[in-house]
Amino acid sequence: MNIGIFSGSFNPIHIGHLILANYIVEFTEIEEVWFLVSPRNPLKSENELLDENIRFEMTKLALEKYSKLKADDFEFSLPKPSYTINTLDTLRHSYPEHQFTLIIGADNWNLFGNWKDYDKIMEKYRLKVYPRSGSHILIPDRLKHRVEALDSPVIDISSTFIRKSISAKKDIRAFLPDNVYEYIIKEGLYK
Repeated sequence: MNIGIFSGSFNPIHIGHLILANYIVEFTEIEEVWFLVSPRNPLKSENELLDENIRFEMTKLALEKYSKLKADDFEFSLPKPSYTINTLDTLRHSYPEHQFTLIIGADNWNLFGNWKDYDKIMEKYRLKVYPRSGSHILIPDRLKHRVEALDSPVIDISSTFIRKSISAKKDIRAFLPDNVYEYIIKEGLYK
């Protein structure tokens, strides 16, 4: 099976994530998208993240109704911080029957040269790059056989916006799956 790996903090997961993943499984050759909740992103401050188990619970809730989208805590058992090359290599070893494609945003694509062993990722795995507001996707001709720019909708919602809005007591339920919004309110998260 061709699996898309959508790795992130998902702090919290929101409708933008769902729209993008749904687009990928319906309009590309990717058959499933696995949302890998990262316990710690080496490029983000640790103190701005909710506990990984809470973020994983919200991700599971968000994906309940989607048969082609899966929440996964695979990185929880890997060394921290989570480096994408280690995750992809371990996934390949654990699931040799699958092919893995990394899904990243244009903003990350433009910083990809800063990632640990980015050249090995490029050599071993395919990438799909989705558009982000304010970021251009430029893929050199020599990489076009491994890297594809997606023509997916641009959803200009961020988890940072969600957290700040909840903290400011804004009603932003339209930006989140219903069950995730209810979980956040019930648990008093991001106050």
